[in-house]
Amino acid sequence: MSFETERNAHRAWRLPANASLLQGGVMLLAFGILVAAAIWPLTGSVLAIVIAVLAAATVVGLALRIPPWAAMRLYGGRPHDPAALQQAEGLIAELSARAGLRRSPRLYVIPSTLLSAFSVGSAQASAIAVTEGLLRRLTLREIAAVLAREVSLIAFGDLLAFGIADIVTRIAQALYYVGLALAALNLFRLISGEDLVSWLTVALFVLAPALLNLLQLRLPRARDFQVDRGAALMTGDALGLASAISRLETPAGSLKDDLLPPVPARKVPLPSLLRYPAATERRIAQLRTLDPPPMPPIDIEEGPRISLVGVGPIAMRPRYRWPGVWF
Repeated sequence: MSFETERNAHRAWRLPANASLLQGGVMLLAFGILVAAAIWPLTGSVLAIVIAVLAAATVVGLALRIPPWAAMRLYGGRPHDPAALQQAEGLIAELSARAGLRRSPRLYVIPSTLLSAFSVGSAQASAIAVTEGLLRRLTLREIAAVLAREVSLIAFGDLLAFGIADIVTRIAQALYYVGLALAALNLFRLISGEDLVSWLTVALFVLAPALLNLLQLRLPRARDFQVDRGAALMTGDALGLASAISRLETPAGSLKDDLLPPVPARKVPLPSLLRYPAATERRIAQLRTLDPPPMPPIDIEEGPRISLVGVGPIAMRPRYRWPGVWF
């Protein structure tokens, strides 16, 4: 089968182009409404709407402009050593070619024992982060499947929506702390007899992370199944992806913990809850029923993998990292 035929077969798995953009748009709209409602008592209706629109535009600008290396620094990611991870480098190059990407994503390693991976950037400039625990505990076949899924997200154009969700999540967490500061200010003003900041403003700021996280969890998850299919097609190994999914780490605690103060999302090993996948059992069941993909399997030869990013138990242990990610 020719490469062009293989690439066209891969494209056949894609969701409509507006699927991820719709999710990003919903997140932006909800963020704008929350900001406008929170500052309305302080500024009035017109100025509140103007500020909300500017805030939403800033989020989009940041999502489009932040380079992948800068985003990776927020999560402690370090560029991998090509000499130490030659197998992963080769896999990313092969997967990128199969996905039709002009540039291969750069691989970053996060020093953590959790099993997690995510991607940032765009099809023109992207990066994939994998944790040290994933490299150490998954087989190369499973690592290939995880990398294929991230490459699928890049090829499908989903990273803009994820970038918007990630930035909105960080801003919401900052608003949480602003809300706490305003609550403390109100208590001081109660004592001194001064005018209070609107308690509606305080409440919306404090609840901002929980409200936006809940919205992310309620967005449709059909994209997850489509990305799984794209990854299975690229590797020619649906069962390898099913095996990887069954082993990937889920957040410590329950999702309820990540919707309640203090600091919601503190236990999610991903930049935002929009990246939180659909039910593992359903995804595995669908992968097991896929027809044999038309793309030939990637030739994978297990061998020793060396990674010294997270040296020692202190650097490697999962822990809360500001602003709200559990790595």
